[in-house]
Parts: sequence; structure tokens; C-alpha cells
Amino acid sequence: MAKVNHPTVTAEMIEKYYECNKQRKELEKQMEELKERFHLYFDKSFGEDEKAEVVMGGYKLQRQVRKSEKYTDETVQKLEALSMNELIKTIKKPDDAKIKAAIQLNLLKEEELKDFLVTNSSLAITVKPLLPK
Repeated sequence: MAKVNHPTVTAEMIEKYYECNKQRKELEKQMEELKERFHLYFDKSFGEDEKAEVVMGGYKLQRQVRKSEKYTDETVQKLEALSMNELIKTIKKPDDAKIKAAIQLNLLKEEELKDFLVTNSSLAITVKPLLPK
């Protein structure tokens, strides 16, 4: 029978993991505080939820804005009333891709569903060095 080589764990390894985890939490807290400050700066300087960038001290600080649109479940009743059942998924959910295609093809007016469209924005901060280090 072949001998199985089991990995070892030491008290030092456990302690190192504990210390690293503590440092990680502190770093994450500091980064969150900086991100909040950056967002406040961008909000005041460029407008809320606006894409922006600043170059300082050899770094480029950017705020990216990602937007997603999704139709609410109440859209199903509106689509049924408009006899547009092919724009509804089999699980009684609006099919966002098909709805957008129908709007582009002028089979459906965007205004008819505007009350059912929810837009979400997520903001992301990135920092990049201008010259590779």
C-alpha cells in the first residue's frame, strides 16, 4: 500500500494566517475610507454618478460608472396587455434582451414601458501608475 503524504500545519502557520487576516481587515477599512473620500471629491468636482479622472503624483485616479437596466416583474402585465407575450420568458419574467430588440425594431414604444424600467449604477474607483514601476 502506498504511503499518503499529508500536508503539515504548524502553530507558526496558524499565527501567521491570523496576523495576515488582521492586517487585511485593517487595509480594507483604510481603502474603504479612501474610496469614500474619492467619491465625495468626484461628486463635488464633476457631479454625482459621473465618470471622472484626475492625474496626480504619477498616478491616474479614475471613477468608472457601470449602469444596468432591468425591467420590473410588473412589466409582464403591461406586455400581456399589449399582446407582446413573446417578450416574456416562460417563468413570467420580462426578457430584457427581447424587449430592447422590439424597441429598436419599433414594434414597441420605449415610453410604454418607461415606468417599469429600473436603472442601477455602480461606481468603481481605480488607480493606475502613469509609468510602469
